[in-house]
Amino acid sequence: MSPSDLPASTSLSFDGLKAKQRAIRAGFPEALALRVHRALSWIGRAEQETEDVDVQFILLWIGFNAAYAGDPTKEINNERDTFKVYFETLVVLDRAYRIYNAVWMRFPHEIRLLLANKYIFAPFWNHQIGLEGYDDWAERLHASGRFVAAAMVQRDTPKILSAVFDRLYVLRNQLIHGGATWNSGTNREQVRDGAAVMNWMLPIFVDVMMDNPRHDWGRPFYPVVE
Repeated sequence: MSPSDLPASTSLSFDGLKAKQRAIRAGFPEALALRVHRALSWIGRAEQETEDVDVQFILLWIGFNAAYAGDPTKEINNERDTFKVYFETLVVLDRAYRIYNAVWMRFPHEIRLLLANKYIFAPFWNHQIGLEGYDDWAERLHASGRFVAAAMVQRDTPKILSAVFDRLYVLRNQLIHGGATWNSGTNREQVRDGAAVMNWMLPIFVDVMMDNPRHDWGRPFYPVVE
């Protein structure tokens, strides 16, 4: 059976994920148990935030951080590399192809809009603030578009996810570091689409992690210390 032959997936609820976690968490390694517990707490709070997409996006990003953030002592020392490894692992372990179907069937339009949006493209902002070497930001965006187009032709899900979350990381920085106005009309499209994509994808990511407790998901940044 190919991914496209599978029925369209439905969104995963916090209640369903929490019930599953309670049923199987005794078999989780300590590090995975902590990642899942923390990520689910933020997913549950984000699920309640139905009116304010700025807040919802921030809550979901914290949950995403709880799920994926790597070990700071390892050589992988930047967000792009960490995204790449995490997404490659998830796609391989997602035997029900839910991530694949979300990217290619549920959110292709939103993903294309996010990837084409210069306002969440880091080189654009590097140019705006006067950093040297970014006068060619438009050419870089065009080159990124060619890269994305090739990945789409190949149905390379990890590459598309990495590109999308690279853009969402810029949006995250704008919001967290005070580079945007709350409920601003100038960034509604990317905040709305970003929150929608994360609200669908993050519960799947966590569910895949729970289904694969033997995989080494890495040590959380901040373990519980008595």
